[in-house]
Amino acid sequence: MSIFEITMLVCFGVAWPFSILKSWRSRSNAGKSVAFLIVILIGYVSGVIHKLLYSRDPVIALYLLNGVMVLTDILIYVRNHRLQSSLTEESGK
Repeated sequence: MSIFEITMLVCFGVAWPFSILKSWRSRSNAGKSVAFLIVILIGYVSGVIHKLLYSRDPVIALYLLNGVMVLTDILIYVRNHRLQSSLTEESGK
């Protein structure tokens, strides 16, 4: 277990709730990239796999928590995309 790994995960983890809340409230994907979110999620999944295979320690919980928050942000992205699409369709009628 590395204090630097923990610090990195905590710092990233603090940022995700703000991103999620902003996406939820704004109902917009402005400034968001689903490709970026997917890459970040893959990184967290890779961290979990590494922990399971080579270095089992409690830090895995931080990878899982951050991964869940990124997945939540991706799901909100999809919701916002659908909301924006339905508004575009309604305004085009």
